[in-house]
Amino acid sequence: MNLQEKIDLNNLPKHVAVIMDGNGRWAKQKGGARIFGHQNAIAAVRDTVEGAAELGIEYLTLYAFSTENWNRPQYEVNALMELLVSTIRKETATLNKNNIRLQTIGDTESLPKTCRRELLEAMEITAHNSRMTLNVALSYSGRWDLTQAMRQISGLVAAGELQPADINEQLIAEHIATAGMPDPELLIRTSGEMRISNFLLWQLAYTEIYITNLLWPDFRKQHLHEAILSYQSRERRFGKTSEQLTNKSIT
Repeated sequence: MNLQEKIDLNNLPKHVAVIMDGNGRWAKQKGGARIFGHQNAIAAVRDTVEGAAELGIEYLTLYAFSTENWNRPQYEVNALMELLVSTIRKETATLNKNNIRLQTIGDTESLPKTCRRELLEAMEITAHNSRMTLNVALSYSGRWDLTQAMRQISGLVAAGELQPADINEQLIAEHIATAGMPDPELLIRTSGEMRISNFLLWQLAYTEIYITNLLWPDFRKQHLHEAILSYQSRERRFGKTSEQLTNKSIT
């Protein structure tokens, strides 16, 4: 029995988020420049998207470019933006063919005009697809997300449309970038780093975290399957006790 056959399709996470880390280290190991790692990461993205859709995952969010990544050397940022544009052009038809909807979260206004145009076109082309939603986090960070949500909410208060006492968790959830989507049940991080790197800070409150030492360009479907099997082996208590979840009495 292969790994995919062991997965309980009735116990899938609806939303999987991925911190795609290790491209630069992978390139260094191969004796290449950092952009070489980014170029070879596309196969990992393609395989992961395909694998998630095959299983029936409803939402897949990929951390592609953080707000902090703008501080990298300009030549690397430029190369990443060019790679983003070319990848979107090449992959849009495949996404459409496989009934996958493309969305983005993040401060996309800060992206170059060419990138924004390609993204908008791809999102329009795939807007009616329903098999899975692929969220690409671009110029995104969790602190940016919470800041823009607070600005929206404070604007409503200032306009007299909302009272401070009306602000609650549900209202905040309606103004963050992933509004309308379930919070991720599973976060996968490659490269072995034990941190969430300013990603989905509000949304990850009760997310199961899976860390693999694999560098992102080497990640494939079987590694996604390993992560989901790990998720399915865990007891998700949400602050409760095991006895409460199994309706056992506490003695």
